[in-house]
Amino acid sequence: MAAVTPELLTAPTPCRDFDVRALLDHLAWAAVLSQRAAVRMPLEQDADSLTPAPFLDGLPVEQWAAAVPFELDTAADAWADPAAWEGETLMGATPMPAAVVGPLMLAEFVLHGWDLARAVGAPYDVPAGLGEATLAAVEPIAQLGRDGGWYGPAVPVPADAPAVDRALGLSGRDPRWTP
Repeated sequence: MAAVTPELLTAPTPCRDFDVRALLDHLAWAAVLSQRAAVRMPLEQDADSLTPAPFLDGLPVEQWAAAVPFELDTAADAWADPAAWEGETLMGATPMPAAVVGPLMLAEFVLHGWDLARAVGAPYDVPAGLGEATLAAVEPIAQLGRDGGWYGPAVPVPADAPAVDRALGLSGRDPRWTP
């Protein structure tokens, strides 16, 4: 996030529907939804109908990149509680098993973190274990993601590539993408 400057807010990202500004808002909403899912707190409003995310509302867009990490940390802290992974939760207004939501959100943050880093030219090092967890989260939903339009067509990636690169490819991202 530290590499996001006001000049880069309109830069393209690997996500065809998002420039950097829109990706920051998407990550902000994902942080809100994820944290609420982990603590079983329903969302009072429709995340699709409002922009920006509530904690960004009224904040100059140039300050968004500084505000989002705190919310991402809050979501991660909420999922660190083993109870967050048990039973059912709400993803927005949709009931889902918490054990499904957790990996979905992990993949969301790792993949979009990579998108943001690529868009702004920042390094993005994913530890091997996190890459494996991301791949394990993406593999079972990749076709659903393509069918639903939130993943692009699979990008071929060598079988011996790092797990995070294989997850990127399954989600329609080219690990070699540059702006």
